Amino acid sequence: MEYAHLGRTGLSVSRLCLGTMNFGPLASEAESHAILDRALDAGINFIDTANVYGWRTGEGVTEQILGRWLAQGGNRERVVVATKVYGRMGSGPNDQHLSAYHIRAACEGSLRRLKTDRIDLYQMHHVDRDTPWDEIWEAMELLVRQGKVIYVGSSNFAGWHIARANGVAERRGFLGLVSEQSLYNLTERTVELEVLPACRTLGVGVIPWSPLAGGLLGGALAKAAGGRRASDRIQSAIERHRARLEKYEALCRELGASPADVAVAWLLRNPAVTAPIIGPRTKEQLDGNLRALELELTAETLKKLDRIWPGPGGEAPEAYAW
Repeated sequence: MEYAHLGRTGLSVSRLCLGTMNFGPLASEAESHAILDRALDAGINFIDTANVYGWRTGEGVTEQILGRWLAQGGNRERVVVATKVYGRMGSGPNDQHLSAYHIRAACEGSLRRLKTDRIDLYQMHHVDRDTPWDEIWEAMELLVRQGKVIYVGSSNFAGWHIARANGVAERRGFLGLVSEQSLYNLTERTVELEVLPACRTLGVGVIPWSPLAGGLLGGALAKAAGGRRASDRIQSAIERHRARLEKYEALCRELGASPADVAVAWLLRNPAVTAPIIGPRTKEQLDGNLRALELELTAETLKKLDRIWPGPGGEAPEAYAW
């Protein structure tokens, strides 16, 4: 396993981050714990969750599943645990978003469900346009002073949100955001315009979510041809991207690599990326994800991928058409 510093921090995390959204809704607790054991054996020390995960079985369920695993046999001290705050966790008007009131309450809830005394990376799941940054940072600073949070990150922020947040944090003498979780894959490259440049400049590590575009880049055409029934969402995406998917899967066959491995390996080649988030539902899927670490993509292959899945053409403002 390879490791990298998380943004400008001294914290070392594995180049793959284990996402847990499927724990509970799609993977049983026993299956989830088996995946966690296999990930730990493979050297993955970076685990991502959120207080709202468990959407088919109740908010907080995924954190509970993870918490029971963390409590076993010294697992807690071997991993970096990341969770998130923002989503609705109750019926009251203050049971959501990023008020200081909700941040402190949500943190206590996550700590309880995770059966731990600290959250290593506490991420704001979305930007809150109604709460001042001074209020947000005051709440986060308190949690850090109390030892309940070590680092703070963001998710789904625009480039200017990241810049604004860290500007206020710097004025307050606080470390600020050290990571950003963004939607980023071969089919969705908008973050290359402003989010990635902002993160590179400010020392913020990028943790891409949905590296396989919800399964579209995992060999969707080949699976459909083999008789596997795709969800309506994936089937609609296949029809939209069919011509590109045909070229992409043909290229992957030429490389002798699975489409999923190529998609993750492409992200790993980007120096702005710390660790793509993988979300296996089985140990076998996890083993497949690990292969991406060994896949080398040549400069020529990268050019071919750019032709199939063109990005915005550079950073803003140069990439904008005038």
